[in-house]
Amino acid sequence: MRLPSGPEVVVWDTTYACPLRCSHCYSESGRRPARQLDVPDLLRVTEGIIELRPRLVGLSGGEPLAVKGIFEVGERLAAAGIHTAVYTSGWRTAPWMPGELARIFGEVVVSVDGATARVHDRIRGRSGSFDRAMATLALFDEMAAGRRKDGRRPFVFGIDCTVMHSNAAQLDRFCTEIAPRFPELRSLAFNIAVPSGLASRPEYERAELLDDARVAELTHPARLFRLAALAPPSVRVTFTDNRELMMHPDRPAPAMLQVEPDGAVRAMPVYEGTVGNLLTDPPMRLWERALDRRRDPFVVETLRPVRTMRDWALAIRRIDLHFGSPEVRARIAARPGLTR
Repeated sequence: MRLPSGPEVVVWDTTYACPLRCSHCYSESGRRPARQLDVPDLLRVTEGIIELRPRLVGLSGGEPLAVKGIFEVGERLAAAGIHTAVYTSGWRTAPWMPGELARIFGEVVVSVDGATARVHDRIRGRSGSFDRAMATLALFDEMAAGRRKDGRRPFVFGIDCTVMHSNAAQLDRFCTEIAPRFPELRSLAFNIAVPSGLASRPEYERAELLDDARVAELTHPARLFRLAALAPPSVRVTFTDNRELMMHPDRPAPAMLQVEPDGAVRAMPVYEGTVGNLLTDPPMRLWERALDRRRDPFVVETLRPVRTMRDWALAIRRIDLHFGSPEVRARIAARPGLTR
């Protein structure tokens, strides 16, 4: 496996604070301490990320729009010439936010996991979350239309959907009912749920994770072509099975780094286990440690036999327990059961 010399993409979960309680939450946000930094340390982590010179930084969470200093972070990254994307649930979008988001960030993505309030709110764990996401998208649409009319830099926004059993039957409706509501919408991304965080629980694996036959069906090029044909022509529709996140030792490795809210760097995205912190360690040294973890004999031995989604779920649980700190292992043991 050829290992990249530096990360092309950095995903920073800027806080674990979140108003929602998504059943599949990879970061378990809203159920654990926020670990959110104050503004000076937030900007120190930002400088460490800039030193890595990624092509793209995705600011996620939790809810990044609840982070004091998130716009200063975006300004620093933009000034360094790094493309930025913000991922939000749209739960609490103040009227002034779209203007600042349009001014600073390259793209803003709203997570929508159901084409109806019933499905979305059940997955997201809070009544009213669908209506709030739609209201946020309407604000973004209005801002984008105004900027286009005035000849200003475009405001690019999109929708991201994590695909699981509960919403797999609604994908057409995203294209025919949701996307047309927002004429300025530019992207609609469908991403297969992966067995990380709460989605790695055995009961979630059995109830919600799609088996390999269903994944192959949904991600078939003909299926993507059909979805794209159903959506407005101005909307770019994408579909990924997220298998690159497996970090399989016999496949090309993504040049991706994940940062936790307090600056700790995960050795491998979607897996527990950190290799240091951007507040205390040289950024490139952290990247080197992350690459070393991918070559660790335990990781290679655990991931090499993986072929199916079930295999992957078992491997993630094994790796999380092996490399997780005592705090992480205690959190895994205390994970709640799946409610339907």
